Amino acid sequence: MSEASSEQSETRHSRAKRAVFAVCLALLAAALAALGTWQVERLAWKRDLIARVDQRVDAPPVPAPTTPADWSKVNTTDDEYRRVTAAGMLANDKETLVYASTILGPGYWVMTPLMLADGTSILVNRGFVPTDRRDPTSRREGQPSDPVEITGLMRMTEPKGSLLKSNDVTADRWYSRDVAAIAQKRGLGAVAPFFIDADAAPNPGGLPVGGLTIIQFPNNHLVYAITWYGLSAMALALLVFILRAEIGRSRRK
Repeated sequence: MSEASSEQSETRHSRAKRAVFAVCLALLAAALAALGTWQVERLAWKRDLIARVDQRVDAPPVPAPTTPADWSKVNTTDDEYRRVTAAGMLANDKETLVYASTILGPGYWVMTPLMLADGTSILVNRGFVPTDRRDPTSRREGQPSDPVEITGLMRMTEPKGSLLKSNDVTADRWYSRDVAAIAQKRGLGAVAPFFIDADAAPNPGGLPVGGLTIIQFPNNHLVYAITWYGLSAMALALLVFILRAEIGRSRRK
């Protein structure tokens, strides 16, 4: 092969590599821009969610769904954090302790079935107890035997466990409020697919402490959108630089 042919082959090879690189840059810029657009859409969704939840938690309480027919209609979008009331008898002998880390320190949520008039039940997170008061006999005053009315926020079940630990049903160790699993463990019948976080109304003896629900939704979507769009712009700028250089090479020949 002559020297001229060799140079032409290398030139074509270099041009092909630059073309492939340019196409990859264009695809990367498009993908990054798509991610930015997705974050903008998520931002709108998150703002709508925050507005809906703020409206619900400040609204007057309404009766909680108490029949299986109503339970089938319950969903996160329409019902999470809705203020509700429910009346019945607390089955204190069937309470379940779920590990909790709160502003009051580590301890447990006290999940107690609220037995309704028709024999069905709703799990109620009555509130927080510290580790040294986990034994129900240490807080008998806070376990009423008379009918009660609970006011609080509707929450959706938390199946299987927390992000770091799974529920150990056999050992009765709980890290999330899994309604179905707790109901089965305690031998309950028909149970609502949600639970109620009791409000801050004080219980006799001071325990459990209700009203500790944290309503906080991280909203970093705008920052993410700016980041993705910025990276897309950088990829486009590099693509323009490469194309200009390629045009310059072609003109010099």
